[in-house]
Amino acid sequence: MAKKKLSITPLFDRVVVLPASREERTESGIIIPSSGKEERPERGTVVAVGPGKWNEDGDERIPMSVKVGDQVLFSTYQDPREIDGEKYYILDESSIQAVIN
Repeated sequence: MAKKKLSITPLFDRVVVLPASREERTESGIIIPSSGKEERPERGTVVAVGPGKWNEDGDERIPMSVKVGDQVLFSTYQDPREIDGEKYYILDESSIQAVIN
């Protein structure tokens, strides 16, 4: 599958994440529906990363901890944004809880 270029570029320490499907299955193939009341981290793929925020002196950028292609767990309190017909989350890097190896 060819990667398409997004029509947006995140700024500072922002990260654009394509969420994975929320549908889960048991080992035997039974689908477990997601509950709107249940709070758990989302899972997704990083598709764009900003350049990083500036340090306190404003003379050096702090490098980002994630890169395009990373599978991540993240928390969000916002709805996804539609960009180029696909739903994405635009997050602060601090909203990412873990990189999945």
